[in-house]
Amino acid sequence: MASDKGYLEYIMEQLSALDGVSYKAMMGEYIIYYKGRIVGGIYDDRLLVKQIPAAEALMPDAPHEKPYPGAKDMLLVENVDDSGFLCRLIDEMYDGLPEPRKRK
Repeated sequence: MASDKGYLEYIMEQLSALDGVSYKAMMGEYIIYYKGRIVGGIYDDRLLVKQIPAAEALMPDAPHEKPYPGAKDMLLVENVDDSGFLCRLIDEMYDGLPEPRKRK
């Protein structure tokens, strides 16, 4: 099931206080970037973020879900209506995210 563009727009509006948030459409879903690093994405109208220590610290009880069959578990962000929390989550995750791969 592809994600609704309206949900993407809502999440992007919630993150609008952060500079450097962007997205790319990929097979009906959306990958979310912060300052060039992948933080997560929107899959089946769910905001999922990478399972890294900073995200787990802010959301210790977050459900672990797969974005698609065969993928690694990610953390479901249930509190998408709290813009301040979302911005803090994404910002605090940044240092724990891998650098983008260099293209050859």
